[in-house]
Amino acid sequence: MGTISVTRELSKPSTFSSQNPPVTTSMSRTETVNGWHEFKISGFSLAKGIGIGKFIASDSFVVGGYSWAIYFYPDGKSVEDNAAYVSLFIALASEGTDVRALFELTLLDQSGKDNHKVHSHFGRALESGPYSLKYRGSMWGYKRFFKRTLLETSDFLKDDCLSISCCVGVVKSQTEGPKIYSIAVPPSDIAQHFGRLLESGKSTDVNFEVNGEIFAAHKLVLAARSPVFRAQLFGPLKNKNTQCIKVEDIEAPAFKALLHFIYWDALPDMEELVGSNSKWASTLMAQHLLAAADCYALERLRLLCEAKLCEGVAINTAATTLALAEQHHCSHLKAICLKFIALPENLKAVMQTDGFEYLKESCPSVLTELLHYVAKFGEHSIIDWRYHRNRNEAPLDGSDANGRRVKPRLQ
Repeated sequence: MGTISVTRELSKPSTFSSQNPPVTTSMSRTETVNGWHEFKISGFSLAKGIGIGKFIASDSFVVGGYSWAIYFYPDGKSVEDNAAYVSLFIALASEGTDVRALFELTLLDQSGKDNHKVHSHFGRALESGPYSLKYRGSMWGYKRFFKRTLLETSDFLKDDCLSISCCVGVVKSQTEGPKIYSIAVPPSDIAQHFGRLLESGKSTDVNFEVNGEIFAAHKLVLAARSPVFRAQLFGPLKNKNTQCIKVEDIEAPAFKALLHFIYWDALPDMEELVGSNSKWASTLMAQHLLAAADCYALERLRLLCEAKLCEGVAINTAATTLALAEQHHCSHLKAICLKFIALPENLKAVMQTDGFEYLKESCPSVLTELLHYVAKFGEHSIIDWRYHRNRNEAPLDGSDANGRRVKPRLQ
């Protein structure tokens, strides 16, 4: 991380004063916020021939509060090069004006010799300073990044796959005043206090029966955390018998995990909860817990479960997870599942699972969306490419110094 510090003296002592007045100071700190992204391109030989000026784009990634994407042109970016070179660029993928940044593009050597091809702004003086990207779609990179005939016989290409690493350093500035005290404040531990209260079982005043198991809790804690519990325990239609409230449609382990989150404000250890280190069992628990979170209007828990399920999409769980995402309005999870199932190497296997039969019965409308994804993958031969269009102006080449642009049952 590069840092530039400037100290400004805001007042000077008077030469006519017997006592020096207080001097105030501040510091302007300019540094880079750095982030890395690795982009793997599988099937390079199939990507050739898509056309000059057409590119394969990485997924977008965020650095310094801005989204970025890597653009790889298998047939080059410029017509005049006649597809003799591959082109590589990093582009600003979010709205922004005059975003100043440093870049590093690396084509990784896959022979183990670490003879990587590196183009970097870091660690060296730049005559005109960091690059400034004017608007969304601005890019920096190289039209003639590598000669294609040489690339095809090099150690950079292995098993028809290329690996590209990109580092972006967004320039940020801030002004700091003097610190007149330094007190170490420990992080909040209120969740630990409430968690230990649940574990102790002291002063509980409500019981829940879930599949024959009894769970004791505290009305005020539940009501403070969940509007559904608040209505159930204190609303005009509250349960008259709070000695033992029977809970339907939620498995006991999921309800236990729900209480854990309410008190601890964190997910429990899924493997410990289900008594297994199986990824499938943890995914199943997350599915049930997401449904329970939606039932009791615990939005943060619902989002935590959605994020966990996004990480664990697999052949045997993709269809049931997709149905769950549709039923509980989890748009991100739904998109992840649709993309996963639509991949040619996954589609047939997922369709043979019991979960797919459940998906067809419970969410038939989702099948139309799935067909759309399948058709899209087929049309583009699994290569995500797009034309780069910019209103009334041709895109600039960042390498030009004059134009830088840069539901099964739980056991």
